[in-house]
Amino acid sequence: MTVGRTALISSRKQPKQARSTDLVAAVLEAAAQVLAKEGAPRFTTARVAEKAGVSIGSLYQYFPNKAAILFRLQCEEWRQTSEMLRTILEDTGKAPLDRLRALVHAFVRSECDEAGMRVALHDAAPFYRDAPEAQEVKASGKRIVETFMREALPNAPDSTRALAADLVTTTLSQVGKRFSESSRTPEEINAFADAMADMVCAYLRELEHRPLRR
Repeated sequence: MTVGRTALISSRKQPKQARSTDLVAAVLEAAAQVLAKEGAPRFTTARVAEKAGVSIGSLYQYFPNKAAILFRLQCEEWRQTSEMLRTILEDTGKAPLDRLRALVHAFVRSECDEAGMRVALHDAAPFYRDAPEAQEVKASGKRIVETFMREALPNAPDSTRALAADLVTTTLSQVGKRFSESSRTPEEINAFADAMADMVCAYLRELEHRPLRR
């Protein structure tokens, strides 16, 4: 089944009854298992329906195509990441750099714990990454980081804060993904997270004390 860039990726309808909710949950659980086992190239609605023990017709009541299923799985991963960002970065009881250090540790652990699923979702991204719905979901996390940067770098110009937000999130995403591709011990994860936290915190400290250019 080929899914074009304009294919519908939103669910056909939202479950309103307990039975329907259970069916959708079973489909998504089966989809995660199929994706982890088969990978994105062999991911099909037929395999998901079989794994979930539901008819293909029942699946299509809620998901018009495989892109819609993959998008729901990716949305859940984005939702969890956004919640992690919000919980840690909006904790104003802690200093900004302490929050950033906590975020780096949480993010690296999360990358390692869910490496298989994240790699599979990354491979599946061409099915939905250009869709408006995907851009809207990702924008939520970006706003959280931008708000944090305004607090962490109150004296920096907007352009500097924007660059810092992009550099930190890109570094966490790319380096964390690369690190999680191999099996790691808890000690290795902690040491790596410490080193990365040292790096990004030093970067923000340097930006905050950098003289404004006129």
